[in-house]
Amino acid sequence: MSEIKLATKEVVATPVSTEPVKNAPAKRGGRGSQHNSGGSSNNNRRGGGRQESFAPESEFDQKIIDLARVTRVMAGGKRMRFRACVAIGNKKGRVGLGLAKGADVTLAITKAVNQAKKKMIDVPLANGTIPHEIKYKFGAGLILLKPGKQGQGIICGGVVRMISELAGIHNISGKIMGTNNNVTNAKCVMLALENLKTPKVKKAKAEIVEVAETVEENVT
Repeated sequence: MSEIKLATKEVVATPVSTEPVKNAPAKRGGRGSQHNSGGSSNNNRRGGGRQESFAPESEFDQKIIDLARVTRVMAGGKRMRFRACVAIGNKKGRVGLGLAKGADVTLAITKAVNQAKKKMIDVPLANGTIPHEIKYKFGAGLILLKPGKQGQGIICGGVVRMISELAGIHNISGKIMGTNNNVTNAKCVMLALENLKTPKVKKAKAEIVEVAETVEENVT
Protein backbone atom coordinates (compact mmCIF):
# COMPACT_ATOMS: atom_id res chain seq x y z
CA MET A 1 0.00 0.00 0.00
CA SER A 2 1.42 3.35 -0.97
CA GLU A 3 1.25 6.02 1.61
CA ILE A 4 -0.83 9.07 0.77
CA LYS A 5 0.50 12.28 2.14
CA LEU A 6 -2.03 15.09 2.72
CA ALA A 7 -0.79 18.64 2.53
CA THR A 8 -2.22 20.86 5.18
CA LYS A 9 -2.40 24.65 4.99
CA GLU A 10 -2.08 26.79 7.97
CA VAL A 11 -4.97 29.22 8.37
CA VAL A 12 -4.00 32.53 9.89
CA ALA A 13 -6.84 34.49 11.44
CA THR A 14 -6.76 38.24 10.70
CA PRO A 15 -8.34 40.67 13.19
CA VAL A 16 -11.55 42.38 12.04
CA SER A 17 -11.72 46.16 12.65
CA THR A 18 -14.92 47.58 14.03
CA GLU A 19 -14.32 51.14 12.64
CA PRO A 20 -16.56 52.25 9.74
CA VAL A 21 -14.95 52.20 6.34
CA LYS A 22 -14.45 55.63 4.80
CA ASN A 23 -15.80 56.47 1.34
CA ALA A 24 -17.79 53.25 1.25
CA PRO A 25 -20.48 53.06 -1.43
CA ALA A 26 -24.03 53.34 -0.21
CA LYS A 27 -26.08 50.21 -0.07
CA ARG A 28 -28.88 49.80 -2.53
CA GLY A 29 -31.35 47.65 -0.85
CA GLY A 30 -34.23 47.79 1.50
CA ARG A 31 -37.45 49.61 1.18
CA GLY A 32 -36.48 52.21 3.75
CA SER A 33 -33.38 53.33 1.87
CA GLN A 34 -35.26 53.47 -1.42
CA HIS A 35 -38.02 55.52 0.17
CA ASN A 36 -35.65 58.00 1.80
CA SER A 37 -33.13 58.44 -1.00
CA GLY A 38 -35.62 58.19 -3.83
CA GLY A 39 -37.39 61.43 -2.93
CA SER A 40 -34.66 63.74 -4.17
CA SER A 41 -33.98 61.68 -7.30
CA ASN A 42 -37.68 61.66 -8.20
CA ASN A 43 -37.86 65.41 -7.67
CA ASN A 44 -34.83 65.90 -9.90
CA ARG A 45 -36.26 63.64 -12.61
CA ARG A 46 -39.68 65.24 -12.60
CA GLY A 47 -38.39 68.72 -11.88
CA GLY A 48 -40.45 68.48 -8.75
CA GLY A 49 -40.44 70.65 -5.73
CA ARG A 50 -41.23 74.33 -5.64
CA GLN A 51 -38.92 76.07 -8.06
CA GLU A 52 -38.91 79.80 -8.68
CA SER A 53 -39.69 80.87 -12.23
CA PHE A 54 -37.34 83.44 -13.67
CA ALA A 55 -39.46 84.25 -16.74
CA PRO A 56 -39.04 87.90 -17.79
CA GLU A 57 -42.07 90.06 -17.17
CA SER A 58 -43.68 91.86 -20.08
CA GLU A 59 -43.11 95.61 -20.29
CA PHE A 60 -46.72 96.17 -21.42
CA ASP A 61 -49.90 95.94 -19.38
CA GLN A 62 -52.91 94.49 -21.16
CA LYS A 63 -56.66 94.77 -20.84
CA ILE A 64 -59.36 92.82 -22.65
CA ILE A 65 -61.68 95.21 -24.46
CA ASP A 66 -64.08 92.61 -25.86
CA LEU A 67 -64.35 88.82 -25.92
CA ALA A 68 -67.00 87.10 -28.03
CA ARG A 69 -67.83 83.71 -29.51
CA VAL A 70 -68.31 83.77 -33.26
CA THR A 71 -69.50 81.07 -35.69
CA ARG A 72 -68.93 80.52 -39.36
CA VAL A 73 -71.12 78.34 -41.57
CA MET A 74 -69.04 75.74 -43.41
CA ALA A 75 -69.94 72.91 -45.77
CA GLY A 76 -70.00 70.36 -42.94
CA GLY A 77 -71.72 72.60 -40.43
CA LYS A 78 -70.89 75.54 -38.20
CA ARG A 79 -67.38 76.27 -36.97
CA MET A 80 -67.17 78.01 -33.59
CA ARG A 81 -64.24 80.26 -32.72
CA PHE A 82 -63.43 83.03 -30.23
CA ARG A 83 -62.65 86.66 -31.02
CA ALA A 84 -60.60 88.79 -28.63
CA CYS A 85 -59.91 92.53 -28.70
CA VAL A 86 -56.97 93.44 -26.44
CA ALA A 87 -55.31 96.78 -25.69
CA ILE A 88 -51.75 96.99 -24.35
CA GLY A 89 -49.63 99.90 -23.13
CA ASN A 90 -46.62 100.81 -21.01
CA LYS A 91 -48.32 103.79 -19.27
CA LYS A 92 -45.62 106.06 -20.68
CA GLY A 93 -47.20 107.21 -23.93
CA ARG A 94 -47.16 103.96 -25.96
CA VAL A 95 -50.37 102.01 -26.58
CA GLY A 96 -51.59 99.44 -29.08
CA LEU A 97 -54.78 97.60 -30.07
CA GLY A 98 -55.13 94.07 -31.47
CA LEU A 99 -58.08 92.05 -32.75
CA ALA A 100 -57.71 88.32 -33.49
CA LYS A 101 -59.58 85.00 -33.55
CA GLY A 102 -58.60 81.59 -32.23
CA ALA A 103 -59.86 78.10 -31.55
CA ASP A 104 -59.92 78.82 -27.81
CA VAL A 105 -59.87 81.91 -25.60
CA THR A 106 -56.18 81.68 -24.68
CA LEU A 107 -55.06 81.40 -28.29
CA ALA A 108 -57.25 84.32 -29.35
CA ILE A 109 -55.87 86.58 -26.60
CA THR A 110 -52.27 85.62 -27.40
CA LYS A 111 -52.73 86.39 -31.08
CA ALA A 112 -54.41 89.70 -30.26
CA VAL A 113 -51.53 90.72 -27.99
CA ASN A 114 -48.96 89.88 -30.66
CA GLN A 115 -50.92 91.89 -33.20
CA ALA A 116 -51.18 94.85 -30.81
CA LYS A 117 -47.39 94.86 -30.35
CA LYS A 118 -46.99 95.36 -34.09
CA LYS A 119 -49.39 98.33 -34.13
CA MET A 120 -48.06 100.50 -31.31
CA ILE A 121 -48.55 104.27 -31.45
CA ASP A 122 -46.94 107.12 -29.51
CA VAL A 123 -49.38 109.43 -27.72
CA PRO A 124 -48.15 113.01 -27.19
CA LEU A 125 -48.57 113.94 -23.53
CA ALA A 126 -48.46 117.35 -21.87
CA ASN A 127 -48.35 117.31 -18.04
CA GLY A 128 -50.23 114.01 -17.80
CA THR A 129 -53.00 114.94 -20.27
CA ILE A 130 -53.55 115.39 -24.00
CA PRO A 131 -52.32 118.64 -25.61
CA HIS A 132 -55.67 119.73 -27.08
CA GLU A 133 -59.32 118.80 -27.56
CA ILE A 134 -60.21 116.38 -30.35
CA LYS A 135 -63.43 114.97 -31.80
CA TYR A 136 -63.06 111.96 -34.06
CA LYS A 137 -65.51 109.78 -36.01
CA PHE A 138 -64.84 106.24 -37.21
CA GLY A 139 -67.69 104.27 -38.75
CA ALA A 140 -70.62 104.47 -36.34
CA GLY A 141 -68.35 105.56 -33.47
CA LEU A 142 -67.92 109.18 -32.38
CA ILE A 143 -65.50 110.11 -29.57
CA LEU A 144 -64.90 113.45 -27.84
CA LEU A 145 -61.72 113.90 -25.79
CA LYS A 146 -60.82 116.99 -23.75
CA PRO A 147 -57.66 117.74 -21.75
CA GLY A 148 -58.09 117.84 -17.98
CA LYS A 149 -56.65 119.97 -15.21
CA GLN A 150 -53.97 118.74 -12.85
CA GLY A 151 -55.50 116.35 -10.31
CA GLN A 152 -58.80 116.03 -12.16
CA GLY A 153 -58.41 112.36 -13.00
CA ILE A 154 -59.96 110.30 -15.78
CA ILE A 155 -63.58 111.38 -16.22
CA CYS A 156 -64.79 108.86 -18.78
CA GLY A 157 -65.87 105.27 -18.81
CA GLY A 158 -65.68 102.07 -20.74
CA VAL A 159 -63.18 101.76 -23.53
CA VAL A 160 -61.92 105.36 -23.24
CA ARG A 161 -60.89 104.83 -19.62
CA MET A 162 -59.06 101.54 -20.36
CA ILE A 163 -57.01 102.95 -23.22
CA SER A 164 -56.29 106.21 -21.36
CA GLU A 165 -54.90 104.32 -18.37
CA LEU A 166 -52.71 102.14 -20.60
CA ALA A 167 -51.43 105.20 -22.46
CA GLY A 168 -50.42 106.94 -19.23
CA ILE A 169 -52.99 109.76 -19.38
CA HIS A 170 -53.89 110.80 -15.82
CA ASN A 171 -56.17 113.79 -16.44
CA ILE A 172 -58.72 113.64 -19.26
CA SER A 173 -62.47 113.87 -19.85
CA GLY A 174 -64.15 111.99 -22.66
CA LYS A 175 -67.57 111.10 -24.00
CA ILE A 176 -68.83 108.33 -26.29
CA MET A 177 -71.33 109.98 -28.62
CA GLY A 178 -71.87 107.20 -31.16
CA THR A 179 -72.40 103.46 -31.07
CA ASN A 180 -72.00 101.26 -27.99
CA ASN A 181 -69.86 98.69 -29.83
CA ASN A 182 -66.65 98.30 -27.81
CA VAL A 183 -64.49 97.29 -30.77
CA THR A 184 -65.60 100.26 -32.88
CA ASN A 185 -65.13 102.69 -30.00
CA ALA A 186 -61.68 101.27 -29.24
CA LYS A 187 -60.57 101.79 -32.84
CA CYS A 188 -62.02 105.29 -32.79
CA VAL A 189 -60.12 106.20 -29.60
CA MET A 190 -56.87 104.85 -31.05
CA LEU A 191 -57.29 106.93 -34.21
CA ALA A 192 -58.12 110.01 -32.14
CA LEU A 193 -54.97 109.60 -30.04
CA GLU A 194 -52.90 108.97 -33.15
CA ASN A 195 -54.09 112.25 -34.72
CA LEU A 196 -53.13 114.37 -31.72
CA LYS A 197 -50.55 117.06 -32.48
CA THR A 198 -47.43 117.39 -30.40
CA PRO A 199 -47.30 120.57 -28.26
CA LYS A 200 -44.96 123.25 -29.62
CA VAL A 201 -42.55 125.08 -27.33
CA LYS A 202 -42.86 128.86 -27.46
CA LYS A 203 -40.01 130.74 -29.13
CA ALA A 204 -39.38 132.93 -26.08
CA LYS A 205 -38.84 129.88 -23.86
CA ALA A 206 -36.61 128.28 -26.48
CA GLU A 207 -34.48 131.42 -26.72
CA ILE A 208 -34.14 131.57 -22.93
CA VAL A 209 -32.96 127.96 -22.86
CA GLU A 210 -30.40 128.66 -25.59
CA VAL A 211 -29.08 131.75 -23.76
CA ALA A 212 -28.78 129.79 -20.51
CA GLU A 213 -26.81 127.05 -22.28
CA THR A 214 -24.39 129.55 -23.85
CA VAL A 215 -23.84 131.26 -20.48
CA GLU A 216 -23.01 127.92 -18.85
CA GLU A 217 -20.54 127.13 -21.63
CA ASN A 218 -18.80 130.51 -21.21
CA VAL A 219 -18.55 130.08 -17.45
CA THR A 220 -17.02 126.67 -17.73
